[in-house]
Amino acid sequence: MATPPKTRRPDALTMEVVELIGDVVARYYEDYEDAAGEHALTGAQARLLGLLSLEPLPMRKLAQKLKCEPSNVTGIVDRLEARGLVERRPDPADRRVKVAAATEEGLRVALALRGGLRFAREPLAALSDEERLALRDLLRRMLTGSAEA
Repeated sequence: MATPPKTRRPDALTMEVVELIGDVVARYYEDYEDAAGEHALTGAQARLLGLLSLEPLPMRKLAQKLKCEPSNVTGIVDRLEARGLVERRPDPADRRVKVAAATEEGLRVALALRGGLRFAREPLAALSDEERLALRDLLRRMLTGSAEA
């Protein structure tokens, strides 16, 4: 019987990078919650509205992107719909399926939310174009797991 390969402990640099990524994610979510609050939205409502500002999506796809149950998404969409920020429509590709879509007001709020993210604006502005491109490419590589971005 073959013995399983030993897993190496990450080196100190890798651990530092992982910690920094965690700090960046925490800061991003904190900033997103603050920006959402300025529009009387929860963070989940703001993230869902942000997704719908890019394209209409079925509830199941929204649940996948938000990493939550479809029933939770239904409640979030209900609350956004009551505020006139989201509407349900038949999916043009399959009329049996409903998609959620941002309304004109929802698009305006989503744009204002993006503009209110200090984290995206301030620290990244301190980086040169080349540094931001390099950061983008490295993050893409991390997400895809490929050698090329």
